[in-house]
Amino acid sequence: MLDTHVHNDYVSGGLELARLTGAEYGLAAADEVPFDRRPLADGEAVELSPRMQVRAVATPGHTFHHLSFVLEGVDGPAGVFTGGSLLFGTTGRTDLLGEQHSEDLARHQHASAQKLASTLPDGAQIWPTHGFGSFCSATQASGDSATVGEQKRINPALTLAEGDFVEQTLAGLDAYPAYYAHMGVQNTTGPEPLDLREPTRAEPEQLRRRLEHGEWVVDLRSRKAYVVSHLAGTVSLGLDGPMATWLGWMIDWGAPITLLGESREQVGQAQRELARIGIDKFAAAAVGSPKELAADSGQLRSTPTATFGDLAAALAGTSNGLPAPEVVLDVRTNNEFAASHVAGAVHVPLYELKDRLSEVPAGAVWVHCGSGYRAAAAASLLEAAGRTAVLIDDMFDAAADAGVPMTDGS
Repeated sequence: MLDTHVHNDYVSGGLELARLTGAEYGLAAADEVPFDRRPLADGEAVELSPRMQVRAVATPGHTFHHLSFVLEGVDGPAGVFTGGSLLFGTTGRTDLLGEQHSEDLARHQHASAQKLASTLPDGAQIWPTHGFGSFCSATQASGDSATVGEQKRINPALTLAEGDFVEQTLAGLDAYPAYYAHMGVQNTTGPEPLDLREPTRAEPEQLRRRLEHGEWVVDLRSRKAYVVSHLAGTVSLGLDGPMATWLGWMIDWGAPITLLGESREQVGQAQRELARIGIDKFAAAAVGSPKELAADSGQLRSTPTATFGDLAAALAGTSNGLPAPEVVLDVRTNNEFAASHVAGAVHVPLYELKDRLSEVPAGAVWVHCGSGYRAAAAASLLEAAGRTAVLIDDMFDAAADAGVPMTDGS
């Protein structure tokens, strides 16, 4: 088992795999850790068979001691496991060890990408740790496969001079999930074995008490089901989206969490996903429909939904049976908002919303994101705070064509 770096975005399973199988766990020799591992240095080879080996290549940038692993056969390098170094059309971000290191690591990242490109054949495959949608990427990754030769033509780390690359990389960095602060620490100290036992089952009255106390009670169903009926005060984070990322980003670390699913399988899936970011202890769980989990019918709520076409009509004064949009709330990231947004929209990223609810102006709130997933979570937070919310369950790319007035740039 080989890890390219001490990860900041999830709990590595390498140590536990080594414990269970007796395999060696390979990490950079420069990483100081308290557990047994095989320390690897630049140029060191690990033999897989008489005809195949993996060679470690020092590629600092994403972290100071980052390694890439070149897979070599009898015909030479076949590909390279680049971790958070060279990605598809971008590189790993350089600020996860602190902003004070960002520029230095960006320069290392450029040099490391150039090193891989100059020492590997153009036909060598690139197998990164991160792909589309990862917050560990400096910018949005593109594609699902690549060769070194292809990246030489399109990757900024290989097409830009060092100074231009550093400037572009640092300018493009946006916020990253708050739970990242805990991942590197866990991976450095050595993660404990996972606890995937079923959480204590919560009965309806217990659920009501948890909700009354303002605890995190997470509805794992799709937002399509959530808007029809849900328990008042629950947060919509369906398993059909990046549930673990957004829950881990929004909660106060260590806060009690209760999982609500339609089945035990849903709860189990949520446990496995959350374990990857170091959350495997839960206050409780419950299984069933909202009606079955409610202590009384007064707990049941529904959420009105709309499209961007509905928003355009409502802004133009056409009644559509929904509350008038007194506030349009955009909960996308800073970079997304800066690129383009609804004219006059209030911007509060989802990961800041629970602490900034008082900043959302009074009145009915029509809330949107890029696709509807984050907006559903935001609508549930607004409802829990006693606000009237309309979920715009639509793709943001459709807004302009639907006639919604837009503003480009910040």
